[in-house]
Amino acid sequence: MERQDAEWPRACRTAVVVPVLKDWWLPSAEYHQQLHSDGYGQLLKRGFQLSWEPSAGPCYVCEQTKGKCSYNHRGEFVGCLCSDGSVRTSDCRHRSSKKKDITYMVSAISGAILLSLLLCICVVYSKRTPTIESFLQNHEALYPKRYTYSEVKTLTESFAHKLGKGGFGTVYRGSLPNGRLVAVKLPNNSKDDGQEFMNELASLMRTSHVNVVTLLGYCLQGPKRALIYEYMPNGSLNRFAFGRNSEGEKSLSWEKLFGIAVGIAHGLEYLHRWCGTNIVHFDIKPHNILLDQDLCPKISDFGLAKLCMAKESIISINGTRGTIGYIAPEVFSPQFGQISSKSDVYSYGMTVLEMVGARENISKNSETSSKYFPQWIYENMEEYCLNAGGISADNEIVRKLIIVGLWCIQLQPNNRPSMTRVVEMLECREGDLHIPPQSLLC
Repeated sequence: MERQDAEWPRACRTAVVVPVLKDWWLPSAEYHQQLHSDGYGQLLKRGFQLSWEPSAGPCYVCEQTKGKCSYNHRGEFVGCLCSDGSVRTSDCRHRSSKKKDITYMVSAISGAILLSLLLCICVVYSKRTPTIESFLQNHEALYPKRYTYSEVKTLTESFAHKLGKGGFGTVYRGSLPNGRLVAVKLPNNSKDDGQEFMNELASLMRTSHVNVVTLLGYCLQGPKRALIYEYMPNGSLNRFAFGRNSEGEKSLSWEKLFGIAVGIAHGLEYLHRWCGTNIVHFDIKPHNILLDQDLCPKISDFGLAKLCMAKESIISINGTRGTIGYIAPEVFSPQFGQISSKSDVYSYGMTVLEMVGARENISKNSETSSKYFPQWIYENMEEYCLNAGGISADNEIVRKLIIVGLWCIQLQPNNRPSMTRVVEMLECREGDLHIPPQSLLC
């Protein structure tokens, strides 16, 4: 006998003995009479309806949960073989459900971790530009023209003329459509979320001074950034800091060097006091002083600058800022005092002493080369001024620059003059200045 319905499309493999009850088969007297006359054989031949409903035993439950029944040698049900290879005592529903739960849980956790990683990557990759963009939108009216990166390439003829390279980027010469020469700086790929780029923009958008470089434009296009400045044909002060050029001839007169020192002092005084939001540069050195065609000095490279409120005197910074040899002691160690605009004063003093040639002079003297050069010039100032200045007028300039420089590099910030006082010292007579106490960094 084979059952053909869709629910159980399998052939019978075993014989089942079914007792036939007379009362069930022949409920009426007529059927009783027919049973006695024809017998059970004739009755079965005429056909009858048979239905079979399996018991809700363990094998049935096992098969209903997509498992296969397992039996021992005595034909006893011993377990349900599930699709995952496991054998359970009853059915596969619990294991399947648990497996699904675990699968869903693992998938959910994995998905959450993956999503978190993707979000982190997106945030790290895209955080810089939106932050800068938001900053620019808030100050849009204050900024100069914005250029696309393709326009920057056109201005520089695809960066064909390299002017120099520093810690904050590479500078190329370019030309605006009106023919004006410009310097285009491509900042290095920094790891500070574009902080140096924003420092430059935030600082220069607030400044307008003859001794501070002028920002003419900028580019911000995804990771591509550029700053466009006025062109300085005489490069940086570093070319002239030691008083003699590579050919051994005097490159700048003492009068010119003195004028440059005064110009830098005016620029720093403006940044510290007069430009609305006070700005501390934190990287004053000859490399960051540019000279125009008339040798007028202009302070540049504001990547490390710190903007302060007008009444703020103490500055908090993260990490050491500046260049070795020009960094004020308090910037790298709080035991020397608190960080303030006086930190720029120290860097200015070191720059002035380098301008008078003290570092070069001591480096050539094998007997004193191990000395800290401000200490050397402090001990040999009279002799040095006489030899360096020659004539009395130049001697007075050299002496004034050295005295101002030594005051600016006093160990304690409170002992240093403000830039306003420095300007006054430079403009007064040399005879009115006195040598500061010997309190120098050894």
